[in-house]
Amino acid sequence: MRHIISILIENESGALSRVAGLFSARGYNIESLNVAITEDPSLSRMTLVTSGSEQVVEQIIKQLNKLIDVVKLIDFAENTHIERELMMVKVKTTDHTRNEIRSLAEIFRGKVLDVTASTYVIEVTGPSEKLDAFVAAIAQETILEVVRSGPTGISRGEKGLSL
Repeated sequence: MRHIISILIENESGALSRVAGLFSARGYNIESLNVAITEDPSLSRMTLVTSGSEQVVEQIIKQLNKLIDVVKLIDFAENTHIERELMMVKVKTTDHTRNEIRSLAEIFRGKVLDVTASTYVIEVTGPSEKLDAFVAAIAQETILEVVRSGPTGISRGEKGLSL
């Protein structure tokens, strides 16, 4: 089962390395990883996606909680949450395909970020399934490059990851 784990971690050098090291030392896989500073400059919020059985994920969470840099964490699989991912897709265009590609982007509520004589760069945000559907809807031979952030999330309601 896929789990999105959000971690409040001390914003200091080596903290990310210690988390990644925990995963690699135990043979766990990180499917995606996002890290950014929070409203408190001494803390960063790390969102990682991993897969495994309930026992494996429980072990991962226990090991993460033992790390000195980890202040608090939450597994979104256990809570209602809002999840989003960012994707940018560079596609080849011609005079004949520009309108079709622009219309497809609008259907998926995407934005055309860059236009050249032969390409568009389109931004799409939403759940991972939506991004997968957008890529599937575009003719594969027109896709030049795809960049995805991986999922990030936030709890619904008053419960959240804060001190």
